[in-house]
Amino acid sequence: MAKAAAPEKPRLQKHYDEQIVPELKKQLGRTNPYSLPRLEKIVVSMGVSSSVTDKKFMEEADGARRIITRETPGRRKARKSVAAFRVREGMALGAKVTLRGRRMYEFLDRLISLALPRVRDFRGLKPNAFDGNGNYSLGLNEQLVFPELNPDKYTRVQGMNIAICCSTKSNDEARDLLKSFGVPFQREGSAA
Repeated sequence: MAKAAAPEKPRLQKHYDEQIVPELKKQLGRTNPYSLPRLEKIVVSMGVSSSVTDKKFMEEADGARRIITRETPGRRKARKSVAAFRVREGMALGAKVTLRGRRMYEFLDRLISLALPRVRDFRGLKPNAFDGNGNYSLGLNEQLVFPELNPDKYTRVQGMNIAICCSTKSNDEARDLLKSFGVPFQREGSAA
């Protein structure tokens, strides 16, 4: 019985192992590869406030998120009832997906090379949107920048938040890591 061949590493993961790690070792002066910054996870979340009035909006958003991330999203429910917004405790208002490993690198590759260039009037990501612990957050106004979504099927504009979590606690090290992956940051001094 022949053993199945291991799937090939994603392009960005191979790039990290072969090119980024040696660069970071030289740049940071460290020899231990486990002390170098690396991606830990990417969290894609979406708030669907319109699901208060109609449940089909949540189903549509879940379907889009499932196609984009290739993972089943986990629903997030309201913790409190708020009468002014017609929200009851336990009502599904959003969903999130946490990507790690192979799917994380594949998603980041599609985000950098396909989705961000399709954003209207895109001039680069803000280089200072780090949280102080080496994690980067960005928001997309519409999900249709991902080419795998059919614009005829998903007619409702829905935004999403993407958090890229790194193993380092330094914003500068995380910024250098993301730049080496090819994340398009704005140039210093350019207006947003």
